[in-house]
Amino acid sequence: MRRTIATVGALAAGAAVLGGCAHTKATGFGNRNAPNEFVVTRNPPLVIPPDFALRPPRPGEPRPQEASPSQQALAAMFGGQAQVSPGQQGLVDQTGGAPEAGIRSEVGSPSTNVVDKGSATKDIIAAPAGNGDNSTATTPQ
Repeated sequence: MRRTIATVGALAAGAAVLGGCAHTKATGFGNRNAPNEFVVTRNPPLVIPPDFALRPPRPGEPRPQEASPSQQALAAMFGGQAQVSPGQQGLVDQTGGAPEAGIRSEVGSPSTNVVDKGSATKDIIAAPAGNGDNSTATTPQ
C-alpha cells in the first residue's frame, strides 16, 4: 500500500514538473514561432513571357532570370551598385579616379609595402580575444 501511494505521488510530481516545462509557448517545447529552416531562397514570381516562341528549358540548367545563391549572398551582404552623387563623383575624379578592380586582393600580398604603426598597434592586434570584462587601462604619469 505504501509503495502504491509513493508511486502515485512520484507520478503526480513528475507530471507537475513536465507540465511546467511547456508553461509558455515562447519558451517551452511548443515554440511555434521558430523560423522555418527550409525557407532559404526566394523563387521569382511567375510571369507570362512576351515572346511565346521561347525554347523550353533543358533539365538541370539554371534559370536565366534567377541569380545564383552566391550572387544573392554578395548582394545581401554588400548591396548592389551604390548611386554616386555628383559631389562624390567630383571628389573621386579629383583624387585620381576610381581604384583598380583588384586592389583589395593586392593589399594582403607579401610584396605590398606597409608602414610601421608602432608598438601600440602591435599590442592592440596581439591582444587576446574577449569581451573586455577583465581588461584594465592605465595612463602614464
